[in-house]
Amino acid sequence: MSDAPWTIGRLLQWTTEFLGQHGAENPRLDAEVLLASARGCQRIDLYAAYSEEASDELRSAFRAFVSRRAKGEPVAYIVGHKEFYSLDFEVTPDVLIPRPETELLVVALLDQAKNRPPLPLGEGRGEGVLEIADVGTGSGILAICAAKFLPTARVTAIDINPAALAVARRNAERHGVADRITFVEADLLSAEPAEPHYDIIVSNPPYVSMKELSDLPPDVRDHEPHLALVAGPGGTDVIERLVPQAAERLRPGGALLIEVSPMIAPAVEQLVRSSGRFTVAPTLRDSANQARVIDAIRT
Repeated sequence: MSDAPWTIGRLLQWTTEFLGQHGAENPRLDAEVLLASARGCQRIDLYAAYSEEASDELRSAFRAFVSRRAKGEPVAYIVGHKEFYSLDFEVTPDVLIPRPETELLVVALLDQAKNRPPLPLGEGRGEGVLEIADVGTGSGILAICAAKFLPTARVTAIDINPAALAVARRNAERHGVADRITFVEADLLSAEPAEPHYDIIVSNPPYVSMKELSDLPPDVRDHEPHLALVAGPGGTDVIERLVPQAAERLRPGGALLIEVSPMIAPAVEQLVRSSGRFTVAPTLRDSANQARVIDAIRT
């Protein structure tokens, strides 16, 4: 077997076993994504070339990718991109890797926009324009989805990390919506006027507690930016500051949508209610029936 040629199929088989032995949760998927990236093709194309012998150059590039993955580096950082809501986004170690759970936040955002009554004209505001803020934009996935799927939306994408904003800008240009997104470097909404001017504020803020951090998978804990993950002892420190800031900047009837972990959802629901500024709808649940998105309307 050692003298057998290294075909695409053999590379996939060997690498799947190797990554599985090194703790990869989805070793076959990881092997396919890494080999497709090294080969410069789509995953599906690997199977049309299953019996094709891999060149020395391909094997060398693939070997380097596999070595990094075996040491725990996330696949998305190795290949430099990740699909989210049927769109492809650049990702770097400066931003969180988009996760399927966050797609529920996009669905909630689009539902809020669809169900809103016709919006009046205002100063600097065109007919039907939706003013949306994405707080903690990271790679820009929420801001870009808002601009991509809501043609009348004007979006403000905010992040405290300038390196993350640079990634978000590149993604916005890639998807052709940079002209409708304003990028702001700031701590939450601190740089925005404290007056009602947004229709929807959406956020996937840091919500991991210090205790939870040690329990995260190593590829998350050791590689993704803690600035975008961790929010104090209870996981609510950032949201505690965000809620009153959002209340000042949302128009009456405006929506506040916040992604949370199931562990802190009850605490965040109570936090929003106790502000006295919002009506809190039932928290939206993901496909695993876990509490995921706080849905509140400014009174």
